[in-house]
Amino acid sequence: MTVNNDPIDVRFASSVQIDDVLKHLNEFQAIATASNGNRAAKTIGFNRTLDYITNFLALKTNFKVTKSFFNLRNFQLLRNPTLSSTINGVVKTHTYSTNLAAAEFYHVQYSTSVTISNNVVLTAIPNLGCSDADWLAAIPSPDGLVALVKRGDCTFESKAILASKYNVAALLLYNDGSTSSNMQPIYINLGQNNRVPALFLSYNLGQSLVSAANDPSRVATIRLTIATDTALNPTGNICADTVTGDPTQTIVIGSHSDSVPAGPGINDNGSGSATNLALAAALSSLLQTSNYPAYKYRVRFCWWGAEELGLLGANYHVTEAKKAAVVGERITDYLININLDMLGSPNFIFGIYDGRTTPTNTPAAAKPGSNKTTTLFQSWFDQNKLPWDYTRFDGRSDYGPFLAAGVVAGGLFSGADAVKTTVQVNKYATMLGGNLGGTAGIRQDVCYHQACDKTTNINEFALNKMVQATAYAIESLGQQPNLKSWLYPTREIQDINRNTPPSPYEYDSINEYFGLPYN
Repeated sequence: MTVNNDPIDVRFASSVQIDDVLKHLNEFQAIATASNGNRAAKTIGFNRTLDYITNFLALKTNFKVTKSFFNLRNFQLLRNPTLSSTINGVVKTHTYSTNLAAAEFYHVQYSTSVTISNNVVLTAIPNLGCSDADWLAAIPSPDGLVALVKRGDCTFESKAILASKYNVAALLLYNDGSTSSNMQPIYINLGQNNRVPALFLSYNLGQSLVSAANDPSRVATIRLTIATDTALNPTGNICADTVTGDPTQTIVIGSHSDSVPAGPGINDNGSGSATNLALAAALSSLLQTSNYPAYKYRVRFCWWGAEELGLLGANYHVTEAKKAAVVGERITDYLININLDMLGSPNFIFGIYDGRTTPTNTPAAAKPGSNKTTTLFQSWFDQNKLPWDYTRFDGRSDYGPFLAAGVVAGGLFSGADAVKTTVQVNKYATMLGGNLGGTAGIRQDVCYHQACDKTTNINEFALNKMVQATAYAIESLGQQPNLKSWLYPTREIQDINRNTPPSPYEYDSINEYFGLPYN
């Protein structure tokens, strides 16, 4: 591998200050507080967030800032949904509540409207409803019936697509009961393209209905109503480009700018958006100095809209890039997407997206570079004697559309609804000190998608380390002599086949592995 003999400059990483990130988080909190408690897409809080981001970029950077808009299908309940079951003539009316701890069922984002006023037979889809075989095995056939499907194995969207394919009257999803936190109904969304009416049930209600539906001696039927408004609303993405660097070789740094309706979204994803703003301002300042080496590559910082509604902003951007003919706007002009989504979880992990676990639809060309990006982040944590964990690269955030389009991706994640294990707590306590190990047996972010996701929900220590790691990665990528060949190497076709990260020890030195210059 060709090696540049110039020493690497690390001023970008050292110039990004945690206080700058926290100032942005305070601004996001103030916006939410003044905007009905959230910054969700299609709300005034979201629009004010976009205004804050664009105003800051105009004031503190010399970047070229662009906004792009796309239409969102609105989702708003016109009235509370209703659900009742009849088993052998015994009618039960089930409880809907926005307090999920008290609810037996909850509405589903992007459910369609339906009125089922006559008793419709319930059928339980075997296994987890993730394959045609599951749906074909259902007795009775789901065609025209209400289908009951358990959480697990595949996405809720995948289950809904199959439900639509098999022409259900309605879809009842229910929790899996695998842990104490997986008993109640949860908020989910089925995406803009969903075409089935759906509700989400508690584990206990789901299990009782499954038992009845699978018992030949009992007749189980359902009545339900869902009334929604489905008007269209414009929603925005923001991108800010360095004025130097080759636009046909672009590094994209992305974070989503929206929260869920339930709360301010300060960790999810104010932390990523604030980090993105601080990184953009710091890099703009450095690139305007005479003694900081300019990157060969354009860097594009983006804030995606409507991630919480199904990665819609990133999907729109990638779809447009696939069709674009303008130089610098084509998907082929993108070398890598670094994704920043949740960086300050209170019961944090230092999670690094694991390139070995890319979704099955990821083109082979994107895998070696994604694996290398995983190892690039690992190197920073190892060099700083900090713990880290792999986190699955399963398409749940805005990197998903980029990977699917064949663009290398990577990034960091401090944890959401997964439970921190005793092994993790012990590892973090040993390496960081006992008070920083966290708490075993509770979620990494106990306020994930809740009203309590405020500035008080941020672990500043964790956020600072994630900011520094990201700056290091961007600077390392930006100073690569030939980033394109490093990320898309023909010499490492064997790593595509074995789908494991190339080992640093296959090279003469760690510098050669990363393509970085020797000191």
